[in-house]
Amino acid sequence: MAAEEEHEGASVKELLVAACRGNNTDLLTELLADKPDAEITALLNGTTTVMGNHLYHEAASRGNYEIIDLLLDQPAFECDPVNRLEGDTPLHTAIRWLNAEPPVQRPFGRALVEMMLEAGSNPRLRNKGGLTPVQLVDPANADLRDLIRQHEYASQNAGDFANVVEQDDGKHARRAAAVHEQESDEDAEFSGSDDEERAEWERRRRERRREA
Repeated sequence: MAAEEEHEGASVKELLVAACRGNNTDLLTELLADKPDAEITALLNGTTTVMGNHLYHEAASRGNYEIIDLLLDQPAFECDPVNRLEGDTPLHTAIRWLNAEPPVQRPFGRALVEMMLEAGSNPRLRNKGGLTPVQLVDPANADLRDLIRQHEYASQNAGDFANVVEQDDGKHARRAAAVHEQESDEDAEFSGSDDEERAEWERRRRERRREA
């Protein structure tokens, strides 16, 4: 029986929301079957609830690992949509979910957040309150904070490294990678709290200015 027939009267978008809320990978797979990539991308990235949550937010707000794993495999899936109320990305939302769970859920929550980060969620984005995801983490969950800071630091310094190109005269020329990212980092606020990380960030920033 088709998904539409199982949920008589519900639209495809309503069924997509239900699948993400219920961690129902079978329903999501059936809804997307035989659709071209462009239509799948439009449906998954463009479907929102009346509260302004995207499908990714709905899944993240319940810690639905399996449905998130499936969503992330879809063509051109947007990793950082922003919801209407808080301006949260799904990464913010997943952390809010985990904060409300008992400590026994922390290993599972860490695995979920790590999957999201590895798939492309940006740990440096701020919500309407000006908070990055790591600033929402329960202070007692040091392991999760460390994980996010590692990705945050890697993202922040992604443009700091240069490719070295061998020239014909035997000299080396430095070619900056990710110039746009590097320029935007010049005035970026350091979001970590570790003294060693701050010192390293300041050192790299001074080096960039000397090289400019």
